[in-house]
Amino acid sequence: MIGVAYAQGQGTAASGGWQTFIPLILMIVIFYFLLIRPQQKKEKQRQAMINNIQKGDRVIVAGGIYGTVTAVKDDIAVVKIATNTNVEFAKSSIQSKL
Repeated sequence: MIGVAYAQGQGTAASGGWQTFIPLILMIVIFYFLLIRPQQKKEKQRQAMINNIQKGDRVIVAGGIYGTVTAVKDDIAVVKIATNTNVEFAKSSIQSKL
């Protein structure tokens, strides 16, 4: 009797071994298209926006500060936040253009 049960268990495990990975593979594909790919697309758009910042653009900085770009250096943007008040920010800290 034990031999019959063992034989039945062997056949079931051997035939369904690769089928157990199908749901895992489907979950990975779904996560890629719903989470990873849109995130990469959004980051590319943000990087393009940061690279195209020019003098005179209205921006929002990561700390929530609104201002106008007065100068752009290599990795630094000088932002005018008030009359006679210019602050240097890393270009990567700029969240969006208005």
